Amino acid sequence: MLVSPEIPYITVFGFNIFYYGIILALAIFVGIVISNRIAIREYFLYGLVPNIATSVIIGGIIGARLYYCLLNCSMYISNPIEIFALREGGMSIHGAILGGVIVLLYQAKKHNVELLKLCDIFAMGMPVAQAIGRWGNFFNSEAFGLPTTLPWGLYIRPQYRPERFFNSEYFHPTFLYESVLDILLFVVLYKFVFNKYKDNSGCITAIYLILYSVIRILVEEIRVDCVKYVYGVPFPLVVSVILIIFASCFLVLKRIKD
Repeated sequence: MLVSPEIPYITVFGFNIFYYGIILALAIFVGIVISNRIAIREYFLYGLVPNIATSVIIGGIIGARLYYCLLNCSMYISNPIEIFALREGGMSIHGAILGGVIVLLYQAKKHNVELLKLCDIFAMGMPVAQAIGRWGNFFNSEAFGLPTTLPWGLYIRPQYRPERFFNSEYFHPTFLYESVLDILLFVVLYKFVFNKYKDNSGCITAIYLILYSVIRILVEEIRVDCVKYVYGVPFPLVVSVILIIFASCFLVLKRIKD
């Protein structure tokens, strides 16, 4: 059985450092390292990723946080200062992708690099960053699934349990499921997709969006923490379906054009 730490932070010189923040920083660092390696080894773009990484990270974090806060607006409208409490968690990968792409659009023009190629470079680092980042949910006792009796169930303390499952103790560790699937996604992209599509800008990004959206749909089916629904359907699932349709249309149009 998995058990999250009772206290989600460590105290250093009187300052609380949340595990979520440490995990997020590690995830970003590893993702940037992978993207930089791809940019140099495959596209001979020396120094580009380090030069734009800070702005992309900031854009991704802002997008991830604002997206999450908008979906949970009832939680923040009465106490807006909590929007800035990043150390306590509350980020959305869909928002991070949107914020990152907006920044990449600007950086592509600034550095005279094709936008879709930049997206492909960063898409290669995303799955590993996401796999690491999901462990932040473990330390925050969040983003878990339905109750379970499986040996790898995650123990959730009473204060974090949904009201309808208050009497349940162990839940599906959906953060772990997605983390493992994200690693598999990276392997698929690196071993089977990249070499085939690295010179066809945008295809790697489209395939990443399709495969990650499938992962998100599978995991979303057993998560219990969604607060936004569209006609009874979890909003992240709706977004994932839209991304699959959009990315699939892009690939079809690319194939027709080529």
